[in-house]
Order: sequence, then structure tokens, then C-alpha cells
Amino acid sequence: MQRIYTHNLRRMRITGLQMDIEWSSPRTNIQAAERLLEESEKSDLYVLPEMWSTGFAIDPRGIAESDDGTLQWMRRTSSRLDAALCGSLSIYTSEQYYNRHYFVFPDGTYEWYDKRHLFTPGHEDRYYTKGSSRTVVTWRDMRFLLQTCYDLRFPVWSRYAGDYDAIIYVANWPEARIGAWETLLRARAIENQSYVIGVNRVGRDPYKSYNGHSAIIGPKGEVLAERTEPTIGLISEEIDKATLLHFRDKFQILEDRDYR
Repeated sequence: MQRIYTHNLRRMRITGLQMDIEWSSPRTNIQAAERLLEESEKSDLYVLPEMWSTGFAIDPRGIAESDDGTLQWMRRTSSRLDAALCGSLSIYTSEQYYNRHYFVFPDGTYEWYDKRHLFTPGHEDRYYTKGSSRTVVTWRDMRFLLQTCYDLRFPVWSRYAGDYDAIIYVANWPEARIGAWETLLRARAIENQSYVIGVNRVGRDPYKSYNGHSAIIGPKGEVLAERTEPTIGLISEEIDKATLLHFRDKFQILEDRDYR
């Protein structure tokens, strides 16, 4: 279900938090996120990486969060900042594991997207239940399609159907394949005439190393903001819905799109 707000804003500031994630330590990672939020300028939406509270736990047993402690922190922080907050968590609920991308609103409500394309080369599919539907949320006059990491490789799943203005990809995308990350973020923006926000982590976990390259891409494929250094920090940029709608109207390639 989409929300319609009365703010009627046409411009929105987005800030991504490029974090180093401490393995299986939600408390430490919450503290790290809080430090970055303190450094950030005022934004409408803050984006955290994939599984930002634990690291990318392919085998989530003993690591996934079975309560809603981190989600409650997201709700409190969203309210305090009067801004939306999103990022994915490794969740155990109803006797199943999910890589769940939460989008939290300042009023305490939230929506979520369960990752559809589980990373089969790393055996994520052995433990997690894949999602069955797309999720589009509306926040301050902007519509966001929620996606997670490996989803980036599958363009049909994110194909524009008149339902969103920006795609959010949260990720633990490894350094060895960072060239694909950069190329595919721009491709998804160009083919869908959409803003794309990609927030990746840095540092190491027990399996891989990560070097960030978080970015905000415009609907022509132009890089509006990026952090290519393999360091902790922020990316921030305003996105403009009026400019987006004007471009889509002027250059109507989406009328010729395929759906599969």
C-alpha cells in the first residue's frame, strides 16, 4: 500500500551511509551508524547498506536477529530525525530467515521488501526464503522501488511500470566485482529513466573484502554523487522529481519498453 503525503515536495535530499560493518555485532554497528548520522547534513532519507547490523550472514544461524531491537532503533532514529531510514537486516521470523529491506517512516510505521534474488553462488538460497513481490514505497512525493544487492543483476525485476521515481539498492557488493556494480547502477538508471541510489559497505567480513563505491545516479546515467574511496563516509545529493518528469515526458523511450 502506498502512502500519499501532503508535503508535495519536488526535491529531496538523500544521504547514503557507507559503513564498515562489524561481524555479528548489532550494538557496534548501530553506534557506527549514529556517528555517521551526526556528521550528515539534514536529509529526507538516509540509506544504510545490506545487512548493516550483522554483516552479510550467508549462514544466519546464531547471527540473524530474532527480535526487533535494531528495527526499533531505526524507528526511533527516523522519528528523531524527521526523515525516512532504510536498509536491510538478517531476520528470523515465523521459523524462516529473510534478507529484509526495511523502509521506516518518522511516524513509526514501516514497509519492507524481502530480497527476491538470493545469491546462489554463495549459497544464500540454502538458508533464506526469497521474496515473492516488489515493494514500492511513497515518501514525500517520491516513489522508491526497494531492491537488495544481487537484484541489481536482473533488469526485468526492476523494470519500470509507471510505478516509481527512484530505485534503492542496498548492498554488500565485494571489491572483486565492483566494476559490475558501477556499470549496472548506471544501466538501471538509463534503461528505466530513474534515479538510482546504491549504498555499499567497506571493510572485510570472514569471506570477502568490500570497497564501497556508493553512488547516486541521475535518470540519464549521470553520476550525481559517489564515494569511490574504500573508506567510511557519506554520499549526499538532492533529487528533483520535476526534472525527472520533464525528462521522461520529453524523451519517451519508456513507451517502447519490454516487460520480459
